[in-house]
Amino acid sequence: MSVLELADVTYSYAERPAVEDVSLTVESGDFLGLVGPNGSGKTTLLKLMLGLLRPDEGSVTLFDRPAHEFDDGTRVGYVSQEATGAAGGMPVTVREVVTMGRYPHVGLGRFGKRDTDRIAEALETVGVAHLADRRFSTLSGGQKQRVVIARALAADADLLALDEPTVGVDAESRESFYELLRELNRDGLTILLVEHDIGVVTAFTTRVACLNRRLFFHGDSLDFSESDALREAYGADQRLLDHHHH
Repeated sequence: MSVLELADVTYSYAERPAVEDVSLTVESGDFLGLVGPNGSGKTTLLKLMLGLLRPDEGSVTLFDRPAHEFDDGTRVGYVSQEATGAAGGMPVTVREVVTMGRYPHVGLGRFGKRDTDRIAEALETVGVAHLADRRFSTLSGGQKQRVVIARALAADADLLALDEPTVGVDAESRESFYELLRELNRDGLTILLVEHDIGVVTAFTTRVACLNRRLFFHGDSLDFSESDALREAYGADQRLLDHHHH
């Protein structure tokens, strides 16, 4: 079953095309890495996929509905580049941030055992249960990322979308963060990841979309490593950094 379908999608800022004529399908269970040089339209494409922007031409379908009309926010967890700063100023605890993910399920009712179980489970899954009572604002960048993902898990999201989630996170934390994403994907979560580190993408994702306004490649991560797409999209000899974590 496809989670996302893009058909001939074009989007421009003023007169400048950011994404041109992109068509691709994301299947349920994919872990798709979106790569491309700076300014290649990766974040724009992600926002089009999530219905945060409407294409000038073409169509985007999210869970079988036009993406811009899709309003079941619980099914999609979005971690933007600003996400970790979002709750930064508020004196909220880690548990409170994760609890926000459950609100849509509760409606006007009270939290039941299932809700508290899901929150505890989400904290446990991403490895931040021990930080539950800490203020979100006191955490490191890597810890904040995990909490934001726990919030999406608590919401029972079917799709997790992340925009360069490890900017400013140290190498060791990044590694374990991507291991976590891989585990979540193996448990059935569909993931979209915008990431500038191509080595990470080829090591951890199952599929790659390589973009520089137009789509140069969309397919299996292993095939991507052996294709010319990288050189074509970046216009230079980008050496693939292979992390050997397969």
